[in-house]
Amino acid sequence: MKEIPWERVTQKFLPVCNQNSKVLILGTAPSLKSRENQFYYGHPQNRFWKVLAGVTGVAVPQNNEEKKAFLLAQGIALYDVIGSCDIQGSSDSSIRNVVPTDLSSIFQTTGKIPIFGNGGTAFRLYQKHQQKITGIPMVQLPSTSPANAVWNLDRLIEAWGKELKVYL
Repeated sequence: MKEIPWERVTQKFLPVCNQNSKVLILGTAPSLKSRENQFYYGHPQNRFWKVLAGVTGVAVPQNNEEKKAFLLAQGIALYDVIGSCDIQGSSDSSIRNVVPTDLSSIFQTTGKIPIFGNGGTAFRLYQKHQQKITGIPMVQLPSTSPANAVWNLDRLIEAWGKELKVYL
């Protein structure tokens, strides 16, 4: 089996937010497919967009413009905790040499809003690098990654909805 090479990945996506954002969802870093598609959660097997559509009762957005419009219309800000890191493929478990993102521009736009992490790695890295700066605790949500096969789509929608519907 061929070993997956290490790659230095730098966040190239701007945060999605505006003054009407009510929550901030943070992932780890863009996957290979997301980098190819030039927008967050670009892997067709990632359930992020289906989960948010299920929580909000809105149709699943299909392209990058629809995804950005969907987030802003629903009051959801989106970014990642990692500004750059070394990674093998898209495996969060391989992440090392993390440089965190600067979240200050988001909060200058949104004010202090609740923060949710898409999965355990985003949660741990936020706690390590950013929580002491923002002063805002993060709520960990189950990962929408296809690697998180223990959680089916219905369970994800229920868990995410339980946390997010209070704000949206």
